[in-house]
Amino acid sequence: MNITPIAYYRSVQPTKFGVPRQSGLVPELRGRIVFEPEFSNIDALRGIEGFDYIWLIWEFSLNGKREGEWSPLVRPPLLGGNEHVGVFATRSPFRPNPLGLSSVRLVGVEECVGGPVLHVAGADLVDGTPIYDIKPYVTYSDAHAGAASGFVDGREWKKLDVAFPAELRALFGEDDYAALYKVLELDPRPQYHNDPKRVYGMPFADFDVRFVVSADGVLHVVDVVRM
Repeated sequence: MNITPIAYYRSVQPTKFGVPRQSGLVPELRGRIVFEPEFSNIDALRGIEGFDYIWLIWEFSLNGKREGEWSPLVRPPLLGGNEHVGVFATRSPFRPNPLGLSSVRLVGVEECVGGPVLHVAGADLVDGTPIYDIKPYVTYSDAHAGAASGFVDGREWKKLDVAFPAELRALFGEDDYAALYKVLELDPRPQYHNDPKRVYGMPFADFDVRFVVSADGVLHVVDVVRM
C-alpha cells in the first residue's frame, strides 16, 4: 500500500522540543491543517463541522530513524525513561511504521483562497508534520469510560511551577502566552535531564525561549530571543 500526505500541520512549534507528549495536554495550543492541492476540496469536508473532535493519522517525520529501523522495547518518558516496555504497548515514535494517532479539537473550518483549512487545538504535532488521514471522533464508539490504561494509570506528568518575568511575557500575545505557559508547565526537558545549571532553548512562535529548572522544581524563563 502506498500512502501520500493529504495535508500538513502548521503551528508555532517548529521542533520536537517542547511539543506536548500527548494530544489534549495543552488544549490552548492552536494549529492549522493545510491540505495538499490534490485534496484541497471543500466537499471532502462536508459535515465535519458537526464534530467537536477529529482523529489525525500522521507521520513521525522527525524521529531520526532510518526506514525499517525499530526496536521491540522502548523506554516511555512517563516511566522516567528508565523502564523498558513493548513498543506496541506505547505511543513511541520508534515503530515499524512511524505513524501517530491523535485526537484533536476541531475549532473551525475556514474556506481560504487556496482551499479549506481546518483549525484545531490540543495537538501534539510539530509544524510541518505530514497528515495521512482525518476521521471524525465518534463518542458512542470511541469513548470508553472506566477503561484500564495499563502502566499509565496512576501516573501523571509532574507539572512545574513557572516563573515568567513580566517584561518577557509581554513579547507574546495572550493566546500564545497561555499555550506557552502550559507547554513549559509540563516540563519539556528529556526525562533524564536534571541539571539545574543547564540553560535550555525552546523555539516557540518565532522566539527562542530560554529557561532553567531549579532543583526545587521551578522553571525560570531567563530570556526570550527573536529568531
